[in-house]
Amino acid sequence: MNDSFSWDFTLANYDAVWGFMVQLGLLLLFLMVGNILRRTIPLFRKCLIPSALLGGGMLLIVDIICKQFGFVLVDNRLMQVITYHCLAIGFASMSLKTEKSTHKTNNAQIVEFGALQGGSYMLQAFVGLGITLVLFLLTQYGDNVISYICGLILPLAYGQGPGNALSWDINFTNTPATQFAGNGSFGLSLASIGFVVASVFGVLYINIHKKRGDLYVRKAGPDAEFVDQTNPGGDEIPDNESVDKFTIQAGFVALAYALSFGFMCLLGALSDFTNSIAWGFNFLWASLAAMLIKAVIKQLRKHNQMHREYINNYQMDRISGFSFDLMIVAGVAAIEINDIKNYILPIVILSLVGTVITYIYIRLVAKECFKGFEHEFFLMSFGTMTGTASNGMILMKEIDPGLRTPTSSLYILSNFPAMVMIAPLLLFLNFAGQSVTNAAIACCIFFVLWLSYTVFLFRRKIFKKRYANTPVTVWKDESAQ
Repeated sequence: MNDSFSWDFTLANYDAVWGFMVQLGLLLLFLMVGNILRRTIPLFRKCLIPSALLGGGMLLIVDIICKQFGFVLVDNRLMQVITYHCLAIGFASMSLKTEKSTHKTNNAQIVEFGALQGGSYMLQAFVGLGITLVLFLLTQYGDNVISYICGLILPLAYGQGPGNALSWDINFTNTPATQFAGNGSFGLSLASIGFVVASVFGVLYINIHKKRGDLYVRKAGPDAEFVDQTNPGGDEIPDNESVDKFTIQAGFVALAYALSFGFMCLLGALSDFTNSIAWGFNFLWASLAAMLIKAVIKQLRKHNQMHREYINNYQMDRISGFSFDLMIVAGVAAIEINDIKNYILPIVILSLVGTVITYIYIRLVAKECFKGFEHEFFLMSFGTMTGTASNGMILMKEIDPGLRTPTSSLYILSNFPAMVMIAPLLLFLNFAGQSVTNAAIACCIFFVLWLSYTVFLFRRKIFKKRYANTPVTVWKDESAQ
């Protein structure tokens, strides 16, 4: 018998057998610690700080302490890998959900919601890039040169969270022309600050407007019916099949990610340019693959080739929630303090300016385009554009727990127009990193796009005569008692 390939499960094979499980166990353990902190400390609970953020922060602190004694607790590289993949898995599961609107929605407002997201991204992009271009010009002849490109990570960190901020931080770090050495920690730090901004500023907004008397909590209707989330339509596969229903959901997500991986491999083999954009957008390709799977299933159902509904929205929400929780904990824990020492100034400036401009812009758009539910819309949008969709939904549910306003439905239906309007930012990321000149050109393009989206959103106010006879859509709570 050939024993040359034999091995065992002891600590002699720690990396191969136990490494991943220990790191995953740390993530889940500190996620629970974060939840305990949130439940026991009133300040964290009142500020709606996510448990995952608290858990990640605690794991980071414990790891820093351990390093002082020469013991490395957290595998930063593995944490970055988990953050990268969890982003795509979360987006795939969200995209697989069946889009069911629970309210009558205005088509113009669907496009306006998409334009608001596009405008917010472009605003963060051109302001962030403009700030670091100026800082680069001021420091280029000194000892600590601030990279011109790091400001472009602001919309990725605030708008899309740790996964994409990490991905493009690494991408820019590996591009010599950027003179950037964030090593993932710069983007993860900005994204972590974004979660705090979303929670703290969202809660302050609610309390301030409650005191002013122009915001109130909408109660859930007395006739609200209980819906079996595991089989809401009655035609889904039962839980007692030979394969667990949740396993089927995970299988669809895995299929979407497998298709996206194949597509990324194809893009990577075509040319240097396609290779440069292939791997940084794993979440986008996963979303598109999920939409393709959903379209195929819809056609199979339409032609009676598939008689049961296999995708369950509730369980897809659980998969995306689990993925995003892991992403946040791993993203915070993966921050390497030594990598951000030289970037404290741009991080502070970008965080403060990014918060202010995002707050003002979304507030103005909410008042202009979403009358009747402007507070719900603001909280959903601000939470999403500084944290994640989960932050936005949590904030919005603080004043609309019964989802009586069309905010959540508009968010679901606006995904496609938002993706179209955000696409230019994603396409110019690699271009901007090639040189200072390219970055300046990209900054101008982002400004023009932001201006275009903003003119569309404020078209009624700008072109008063043209829209003089067009009634403004004002949503009314018809179910109010």
